Parts: sequence; structure tokens; C-alpha cells
Amino acid sequence: VQLQASGGGLVQAGGSRRLSCVASGRAFNSYTVAWFRHLPGKEREFAAAISHGIGTTYYSESVKNRFIIFRDNNKNTVYLQMDSLQPEDTATYYCAAASFLDERYRSTERYYNFWGQGTQVTVSS
Repeated sequence: VQLQASGGGLVQAGGSRRLSCVASGRAFNSYTVAWFRHLPGKEREFAAAISHGIGTTYYSESVKNRFIIFRDNNKNTVYLQMDSLQPEDTATYYCAAASFLDERYRSTERYYNFWGQGTQVTVSS
């Protein structure tokens, strides 16, 4: 499957942004999809994931209660709705996918074998 991430840009602190991750290929609902982010000067970190099948969601503590991940399987798209953005959310955001991923590994980068190209989100103070 190929992934195309989009929706990044410049936003003021306290604002919102919605990222999209569009997948090519079939059987999209069999993939767990996650968003990771690469903050300046830090290693890439997990942000959110949505499972295959029933779509269970999972968030890192840093984005929980501010970000929402959801999917539209008819459009082969996963979204990341980001609210109450802060300068520390400034990062390149990547979507990633893995087929029938065990939920124990949903926040672990190395288990995702398909990656999008990244989209930059910059939050100004």
C-alpha cells in the first residue's frame, strides 16, 4: 500500500489542523494506521493509532484529549484532527500502516512497514 499524507501548514497556538493520510490499494480496513511525529532535535515519536477492523484508537500522553484519529474506509483515508495546538507540537507528521497489527505493537515504529512522506506542521506562539 502507498500512503500520501497532507494537511500540514502554519497555525497559531491554540488553533486546529486536520491531517489526512490517503492510502492506495485494497483491503484498507485490514490495516492499522498510525501517526508519528518528528519534533526538531528529537527522535520520531508515536502520536496516535487506529486499529484495523473496529477501529480502536490509542494516543500518546502528549496528544491525548487534544488529537483525534479517525478513519473513513470508503475513502481509504485516516485523519488526525489536532486541536489546542501548541508550539511543542511543531513537527513533521508521518502516517504509517501495518496489516493486521497486534495492538501491543501499535505505538512501535518498527512494526509499521508502509510510510507516507511526511507533512510539516508549525505552530507559532
